[in-house]
Amino acid sequence: MLDLPLIWAGLLALAIFIYIILDGFDLGIGLLFPFLARGDERSLAMNTVAPVWDGNETWLVLGGGGLFAAFPLAYAVVMPALYAPFIVMILALVFRGVAFEFRWRDPGHEKYWDLSFHTGSLLATFMQGIVLGTFVQGIEVEGRAYAGGWWDWLTPFTLTCGVALCAGYVLLGATWLILKTDGPLRDKAYGFARTAGLATLVFVAVVSLWTPFLSPEIAARWFSFPQVMLVLPVPTLTAMAAGLLAWGLLTRRDRVPFPAAISLFGLCFAGLGIGLAPYIVPRAITIHEAAAPDASLAFMLVGAVILLPLILGYTAYSYWVFRGKIDPEAGYH
Repeated sequence: MLDLPLIWAGLLALAIFIYIILDGFDLGIGLLFPFLARGDERSLAMNTVAPVWDGNETWLVLGGGGLFAAFPLAYAVVMPALYAPFIVMILALVFRGVAFEFRWRDPGHEKYWDLSFHTGSLLATFMQGIVLGTFVQGIEVEGRAYAGGWWDWLTPFTLTCGVALCAGYVLLGATWLILKTDGPLRDKAYGFARTAGLATLVFVAVVSLWTPFLSPEIAARWFSFPQVMLVLPVPTLTAMAAGLLAWGLLTRRDRVPFPAAISLFGLCFAGLGIGLAPYIVPRAITIHEAAAPDASLAFMLVGAVILLPLILGYTAYSYWVFRGKIDPEAGYH
């Protein structure tokens, strides 16, 4: 007998992780925009993501829609708790998308579109960090409804997570530029990546040390036997990924830093999953308690089995077609 709620939890986790990686590096480029020279340097950076950035956000839609369909109770609790950051995030993504298109079509106001692109990227990233921090610190629930206040999402921990995700996305964006460009922009990206990599590792350490103090349950899961055996490989592998990242940056191996940065994100995501499972609303509602009826989950799973390979296929194909270093003379015009 298939455990349909667990399968759907895995699919949603996969969609969220793919979104974080794929949209993370183009949001990271937006965060770096003020530090890039106006004109060709900024245009070249945007051209590295122009063929793929629209498709990257498919995974955000899949994650949000999947949560609503597969775990309606969790959706009903989470949305009231996070209305404000979600609204700001969505509006920021809209402004960022408009700026991406109009920057090329309205060169007379390019500086304003650049500002909108950067500001939208910054707000979207910061709000995603806020959402992540709120999940980790917990959401107040009574019965089957959100019982907290309008500003419960705004705490020192969530603000720290917001800044941490900004550092992480800058790392993804900088390592993506290393992978895709040559010349002065690539050299500049190495400097950004070294700074962002160090900042990301510091924030990973800070958040990891802070998290057990937020909940006795997380502390018990991380430090009691036998659960600690599941946790131990994560910091070890994280140290290895950090070493690989440092080696790639110091020896200027263009193809190494971006996969190493993805590995860091993947390990942090795995550590988060170990700390929060089996809850979908941390320490309040489990995956099975929030799930839709099995008949609904089975019906949707048929569609997911058909559509997910198609989405993964065209995503992989688009990245394959536009692989390699970008031609400075070609791109989005």
